[in-house]
Amino acid sequence: MIALILLMTVSFIAMLFDILPVLISAVLSAVIWNFFFIPPIYTFHIDNAEDALMFSLYFLIALVNAVLTFKIREAEKKSRDKEEKENTIKLYNTLLNSLSHELRTPISTIIGAVDTLKENGDQLPLKTQVELLNEIDLAGMRLNRQVENLLNMSRLESGILKPKNDWFDLNEVINEEIRKVSTDDDKIINFQVNEQLPYFKLDLGLMQQILNNLLNNAVLYTPKKALIGIEVKHEKGHCIITISDNGKGIPKEEINRIFDKFHRLPNSSTGGSGLGLSIVKGFLEAQNGKITVTNNAEGGATFQVLIPAETSYIINLKNE
Repeated sequence: MIALILLMTVSFIAMLFDILPVLISAVLSAVIWNFFFIPPIYTFHIDNAEDALMFSLYFLIALVNAVLTFKIREAEKKSRDKEEKENTIKLYNTLLNSLSHELRTPISTIIGAVDTLKENGDQLPLKTQVELLNEIDLAGMRLNRQVENLLNMSRLESGILKPKNDWFDLNEVINEEIRKVSTDDDKIINFQVNEQLPYFKLDLGLMQQILNNLLNNAVLYTPKKALIGIEVKHEKGHCIITISDNGKGIPKEEINRIFDKFHRLPNSSTGGSGLGLSIVKGFLEAQNGKITVTNNAEGGATFQVLIPAETSYIINLKNE
């Protein structure tokens, strides 16, 4: 029994330390067993051949056990490192593939429109010039959004993100973010201001990015003439934001992966890098919040943000 306990101790040490402490622990366990438990006790002498053989076997088993446990741990570590390296390479390949397409498209649009204006600006009708300028504007906003998403993802990956909470009116923030979103194809964003809503104490910058990404995602993945609804309320110490649409919804097999980095739905249109929703999830978790998504019975999807927040019906002018 004592021998088994000593061997287990050696195995435990082998799982935590390098080979030298492991070998020392194996030798010490044999010495301890000899000194305290092999007659005559409290000496290093062994009187009979049977005890000597038992001691020799124990010493050999302890050493083999220590070395094998250490080797197994090293093999597992190498396996994990290899898997992490493969995942990192896969992640960077996905990132490069995404960038090669998602950044090239708006850049090409800008260059093409600028070249057309430079070469034929005086001959083009005013309406065509305005259309080209609008294309440049939209492509520039798209390019800026992709760069912001990459920077935000790097902030999340580095672990240096720390929310800076302050008081603000969420109704105003939502209206501001709606104005920033490009709603082509006659898509309608419907938001009714909640006059009963208190001021929330949250990180304004993070909340702006969360709303911007959710709205852009809704616009990007809904068909023409889609209706996008936004509702915000305060309930049980939480800020609750609901964004729903009447599009096609999300395939059941994709719901669990919708917040993964670089994941995009099959047959998606161009315009996204697959970072928006993962950033939303990361920014919410940084504020102890969460996000869920469900498909609507009548079609479309609903994203719900739930985030704990201090509230006040009187704005704090001193920015406590």
